[in-house]
Amino acid sequence: MKKFELNESVLDFLLTGDPSIAYQTRKYLLEEEEETLKDLQKETLLTGFGKKFFDVQHEDGSFGQSHYVGKWTSTHYTLLDLRYLEIPEDTERARIPARNILLEHRARDGGIAISSDKLSDLCVNGMYLNFASYFGVEEQLLIPLVDQLLSSLLPDGGFNCRFNRNKVHHGSMHTTISVLEGFLEYRRRGYTHRLKDVETAMEKASEFLLMHHLFRSDRTGEIIDPKFLLLAFPTRWKYDIHRALYHFADATLPYDARMKEALLLLMEKQRKDGTFPRGPSYSGSVHFPLEEGRRGRFNTLRCLRILKAYGHKI
Repeated sequence: MKKFELNESVLDFLLTGDPSIAYQTRKYLLEEEEETLKDLQKETLLTGFGKKFFDVQHEDGSFGQSHYVGKWTSTHYTLLDLRYLEIPEDTERARIPARNILLEHRARDGGIAISSDKLSDLCVNGMYLNFASYFGVEEQLLIPLVDQLLSSLLPDGGFNCRFNRNKVHHGSMHTTISVLEGFLEYRRRGYTHRLKDVETAMEKASEFLLMHHLFRSDRTGEIIDPKFLLLAFPTRWKYDIHRALYHFADATLPYDARMKEALLLLMEKQRKDGTFPRGPSYSGSVHFPLEEGRRGRFNTLRCLRILKAYGHKI
């Protein structure tokens, strides 16, 4: 077992990046008290990526073409990016458009409508719950969406975005991780509606991912999709082992031996200088590139947080 170590050059690489990266480095890797980091967190709104996102916000609070049209510049994906930056949770310029999505685009099943048929998509619902909970949308507005997600849990413990459109019997890794992230943020922010049911669903969904060793078929043992081994950020709606491991670390889930192979694959991606590569970007329009070059600060931060949680176990 190797003790987690953070070398000075990697730490300097992270702390000299965007304020959002410096903030999360000090919060998660250095474990500084959150109260001492409030000024740095506020800086994420004044400079860097946070400011650049709000510079392109429309007067009505929305972003891009609409609440979901325009990957990756829509209101939905922009708010998800802002949540990943961990700007201050009480930022009204983020809470208001998050709230408006539900008020203006509620599907008849209680989730978020993304097309004219008024049916929601579970991936979108999970991602929405993530940033809506983070930015403090009222619980009363979230109740139908939480109920819809809980009613969509499959017997295998997973979730599938096709659940309310076709008969499905097996969970999707993409959908399951999105819902898990949403439920985690819902619980963390102190919401109480059906909390025990949410926690039970989280346990089952986590087991669903672990049952697949995070990337293998539970039937054949083959790799489900080679893209699951990528190191992409932002992750958007797509699943990969890095996203799953980061969620487990964020949820303080105890180490499970079924994480081992994914952890070893992740460690193989670490560069000789201790950083991690920027990784691929998913095609689509963006407001601006978050990073350029071969080294990636976001991936380095996230992967080191994973290794801090689990690296000493293997």
